[in-house]
Amino acid sequence: MDWEQLYERERARYDDGRARPAPEQLLRLGNAAYGAGLSLLMLDRADDASTWLQRAAARWRESWDHATRTSWGRPVGAIKAALVAGGDAGAAGLAEWALELGSETAESPIGRYAATLALLVLDRDAEAGRVASSLRNRADFPPDVAEALAFMAGRDATGYAVAVESVLDSFETRESYLEDVPVADTVIVLQRLASRRGLAAELPRSALLPG
Repeated sequence: MDWEQLYERERARYDDGRARPAPEQLLRLGNAAYGAGLSLLMLDRADDASTWLQRAAARWRESWDHATRTSWGRPVGAIKAALVAGGDAGAAGLAEWALELGSETAESPIGRYAATLALLVLDRDAEAGRVASSLRNRADFPPDVAEALAFMAGRDATGYAVAVESVLDSFETRESYLEDVPVADTVIVLQRLASRRGLAAELPRSALLPG
């Protein structure tokens, strides 16, 4: 994969969006910044990646004010971007924001996904476990992601390891990725959260993960 080329493409998309100042461009800007950040992460340019990922989180948060109140992918994306960037303080602020939006009681599974991530960021694992359990056995949410979140919240290292490897497998067999940037970002996010709990799994090498 030519990660440098992908980064340049995403940077150009971001610059093009900035040249069209309008609220509807904010989502596009967030997507492009995230793609640029992930590409730089794969190039082992961590500091530059962090800058772009924080930019993605900011644009997605701004875009919420111009979206419907069920656009839960935006707080999910913002929290994920902050976690991948390595900014714990930024992630905590976004987590508080996601909970203030009512994600914990959202009907949408994506809303409750946002709440679970937020609660894990804030080390409120018992609450995170309860919300994650509500995502299990649903046809409209990836079962292995729900399992990984629930096992992590319950500090079950074995269960988490099996689930997160299944998430990685699902990325390796899919045909589409956000911004067409083939990175297993959900696995990176899960591993960042798991590492804080001493639960990070030993995963097989993958072309979809940095390093």
